Amino acid sequence: MKAIVIKEHGCIDALQVISKPEPICPPNKIKINIKACSINHLDIWVRNGIPGLNIPLPLIMGSDASGTIVEVGTDITRSDYYVGQDVIVQPGTFDVYSLNGKKENYSSSYGILGETEDGVQAEYVLLKPDNIYPKPNHLSFQEAASIPLVFMTSYQMLVERAEIKKDDVVLIYGGTSGVGMAAIQIAKEIGCIVITTVGNDEKREFVKQLNPDYILNHQGSNLYKEIRKITNRGVDVVFEHIGPATWKHSLKVLAIGGRIVTCGATTGNNVTIDLRHLFMKQQSILGSTMGSLSTFRKVISKFNNKKYNPYIDSVYTFDEIKQAHIRMEDRKQFGKIIVTP
Repeated sequence: MKAIVIKEHGCIDALQVISKPEPICPPNKIKINIKACSINHLDIWVRNGIPGLNIPLPLIMGSDASGTIVEVGTDITRSDYYVGQDVIVQPGTFDVYSLNGKKENYSSSYGILGETEDGVQAEYVLLKPDNIYPKPNHLSFQEAASIPLVFMTSYQMLVERAEIKKDDVVLIYGGTSGVGMAAIQIAKEIGCIVITTVGNDEKREFVKQLNPDYILNHQGSNLYKEIRKITNRGVDVVFEHIGPATWKHSLKVLAIGGRIVTCGATTGNNVTIDLRHLFMKQQSILGSTMGSLSTFRKVISKFNNKKYNPYIDSVYTFDEIKQAHIRMEDRKQFGKIIVTP
């Protein structure tokens, strides 16, 4: 079978498409024929290497996918999994014995497919039952593959960590990115006032279909002045996934009692904070990683009820994986980038 792997960390040339034996299904796992995958910024970070994280090499890439069950391990007795069933991948991994009453993504054993163990960018993969869920019937394989990581991440950030509520003013950077498009939909469905940013007029036109209340161009504009003009007080929540390039703006536009919730460091790892502003304005900075099984089920329920929609930017084959990474690194995408076997 074909698989996308890295054998060492590095630039785009670290990506390889190899042929390897089709895996044999053990008693405790389910074998999936992968139909579509999507890529995330996590794929770029994993390819480059993440400081402080020992990523096992060689590694099959990818966290998000959808496909069809072709074999169910003999130890799995649950009747809700069957051969021929179309499924979507839940990318979080964990040891059930390490939970101790915690949510899965708060466990010391928590990991992500395609980061801490082999991922899903292969023609066939073996997964535990907790890593698969029935695919929403109205979605294509490509649409379903675009959902998991960005929607789990965005839902936990906004709903479970920042605890957004109706009429909160929420600033979401990068409205045409995967997490940005997910976050806008989540916040709007709750009834928040959404301010989003884009980098050019083409992206401004595209993001209008998500109905944010305000669209600002972050190239060369004074976000602080523009947001103060809109709100007169700042924003209640900043959805932060960029890092140093936006951090100063994030702190400056935050209202009294506001919350910054962050999941990423696309432009670097280190930022500075003026502690006086933080405690005098009674603000909060919240970290967030992925989501629990409960979060994933809530997200899929929203899709089943057609509250959220997937948005696909482009589709590449496995053999075109380098072009897919380049498109993401160049920040040219409008939604999710898909790769198919």
